[in-house]
Amino acid sequence: MRHLLLWIPCVIALWAPLYNMTEPTLFGIPFFYWFQLVLIAISALTIYAADLLRKA
Repeated sequence: MRHLLLWIPCVIALWAPLYNMTEPTLFGIPFFYWFQLVLIAISALTIYAADLLRKA
């Protein structure tokens, strides 16, 4: 299960058509850029969750 959690952000990051667009914008920032920042947070949360599963 924890390996699946670690694969999720990798697959999302490699699936470029998912975020290869400029709309919608957030505070004037194109979607491509702010999605990358959100993906960093998603990656951190999945790594943390995988670590918790390893310790349990």
